[in-house]
Amino acid sequence: MTDAIVVRDLRKSFGEVQAVRGVSFEVAAGEAFGFLGPNGAGKSTTINLLVGLARADAGTKSIGGIDCTRNPRAAQHLIGVVPDESNLYPELTGFQNLCFCGALYGLTKRDREARARALVTQFGLADAADRLYAAYSKGMKRRLTIAAAIMHAPPILFLDEPTTGLDVASARQLRQMIATLRNEGKTIFLTTHNIAEAEALCDRVAFLVAGQIVRMDSVKALIEPVQSRHVMLIACDPLPEGVPARLAAAFADLEVASPEPGAIRIEAGSAVPVGPVVRFLEAEGATVVEARRVRPSLEDVFVEATGIAAAAMVPRAGLEG
Repeated sequence: MTDAIVVRDLRKSFGEVQAVRGVSFEVAAGEAFGFLGPNGAGKSTTINLLVGLARADAGTKSIGGIDCTRNPRAAQHLIGVVPDESNLYPELTGFQNLCFCGALYGLTKRDREARARALVTQFGLADAADRLYAAYSKGMKRRLTIAAAIMHAPPILFLDEPTTGLDVASARQLRQMIATLRNEGKTIFLTTHNIAEAEALCDRVAFLVAGQIVRMDSVKALIEPVQSRHVMLIACDPLPEGVPARLAAAFADLEVASPEPGAIRIEAGSAVPVGPVVRFLEAEGATVVEARRVRPSLEDVFVEATGIAAAAMVPRAGLEG
């Protein structure tokens, strides 16, 4: 399988801030590759460097077999870009926006109108095609933005935080559309802070922290080592101070953590003894409101590799990814 994207020692600084520090990776043609990291990790900067919206200080990049190091836009005809903020025009209708994007890529009037009609149907926007883009919901805007990115049928698609800010139903719908594009053979480069999203959509992921890749492998290879672990989450209300530490001391074979107030996470090499643990907590003055077993996931691998708790991945307005 050939590589659609090849990056070597990519670097970018803003003043004294090193946003991207020696990043190297390859993305195979037809692969879904995820850049996973907290806000400020350098995800958006990296994607801007790859699509030609920013110029690297050092390093090389090749997209679709074209060396784009000196000419960042040399492979524009091969890529579609879905930025983290909409780049479409609010004063145009959905259909007009798509036709305009088609014109930018040289499609004839007949071809771009036919393509636009097909895409609004494919993305469930046929009923809103003649409505102004400004009147679209967030989910509809995101769908149209993806449709605009593939108007010229590019083989490589860059998605920057595609589901951020969407409600649950819209985010689920958008993930299904991304999965469909992946199944159609598109090469997808996806940045996200959503660990579950990366696990569901990507073949391989890279963990990015402070502008550097700290771990990179297939989702399957990353998760496999933790699949034999037994994990239980316990919610308590109240959970008196110091109880998690005393629980860890009483059950030496268990790994005990308190990831957030009122919560206890227990990990073990064999089944967690639920009854004895609950009785111990109640004897310590805690009231157990929920105890459930969970399957170890990519989140566990991420936290282990980076030391960053999943809660820190929640986006905050105004922060660059």
